[in-house]
Amino acid sequence: MTDINDGGAAAPEDENAVPGMNILAQYIKDLSFENPNAPRSLAQGDQPKLDIAVNVSAQPMGEGQFDVVLSLTARAERDDFLMFNVELVYGGFFRITGVPQEHLHPFVMIECPRMLFPFARQILADATRNGGFPPLMLDPIDFAQLYRQNMSQEAPRAN
Repeated sequence: MTDINDGGAAAPEDENAVPGMNILAQYIKDLSFENPNAPRSLAQGDQPKLDIAVNVSAQPMGEGQFDVVLSLTARAERDDFLMFNVELVYGGFFRITGVPQEHLHPFVMIECPRMLFPFARQILADATRNGGFPPLMLDPIDFAQLYRQNMSQEAPRAN
């Protein structure tokens, strides 16, 4: 997880300012789909074992601007062979206003990926469908819980 507090003060001069977020740009940074055992992997069979990994990172890009990257990986295996492996690194360039400095880190690491997720989810669904499988429709992700989990894992390392 990246320290985003160096990105300039996003705290408003007027403390009563309403927090705001603008998505300035969205982009695919990396997309990979592997189906190494086709056409065998496309045959009907048992339900595959599916492993999903999610990661969020952020970099300050100037006064109140942040590059937030959502990394999603899905790997499906059945009968000791890989059916597919898909990796997506999807980013957004955000402008954040009106958020006090002490709330900026959780705001960026929770709200920004929440905005990116539906687009990334659709890209994964399209990639798996185009690879010959049913579309992979990821369940919604609780980015607040993911943030708390990541912060609790980083706390022992900080000591």
